[in-house]
Amino acid sequence: MGPILEDKIAIVTGGAQGLGEAICHRLAREGAHVVVADLDLKGAQRVAADLAAQTGRRATAIGVDVTNEAQVEAVVQGTVQELGRLDVMVSNAGILIAEAVDEFPAEKWRAVMNVNLFGYFLCAKHAARVMKEQRSGVIIQINSKSGKKGSYKNSAYTASKFGGIGLTQSLALELAEYGVRVNAVCPGNLLDSPLWVDSLYSQYAKKWASPRRRCGRGTSTRCR
Repeated sequence: MGPILEDKIAIVTGGAQGLGEAICHRLAREGAHVVVADLDLKGAQRVAADLAAQTGRRATAIGVDVTNEAQVEAVVQGTVQELGRLDVMVSNAGILIAEAVDEFPAEKWRAVMNVNLFGYFLCAKHAARVMKEQRSGVIIQINSKSGKKGSYKNSAYTASKFGGIGLTQSLALELAEYGVRVNAVCPGNLLDSPLWVDSLYSQYAKKWASPRRRCGRGTSTRCR
């Protein structure tokens, strides 16, 4: 028996680092050809080169802002033109900005919603156009435990992830008749990921003088 994703075509947004990079590697190891899509083009190119060298799968890097519909559409159309189809869309790109609700700048709150929820919608929209015609495909949103339970001083991220759960369930109902599956994955805290190490730790420490403590494998401002 060969790899379970032999010659399937996958797009992973936010694939240049962290969980997105790990997803790219696992897809390639399972036989998929992978399009690494990220705002950080150099990072995406590094990951694509690693995939090709380590797995022999076709790997392409492309720069994309998931809040820009024209760019998202171009990624999907370019993938189909180059590789022939689209079997897996992983909407992984996300940002996290933490603020107390009464101090949260509106433009920052909106930015989180734009990337995490609107960006997911755009990826799903353009993937669905291809997959409905194929009558097959999988759309996966990388969600969060914060999509199922409120998060302290983290209203924008949590709202975006709760919205992602609702969008996922709605799309699953809408696309089932075309043979397209839509699922959300809700990981817990990945304490060594760039989202925490490069963003959330410093935000908590700076704004609320939270002590940095060792918690499991990572360094956390709060241990649960």
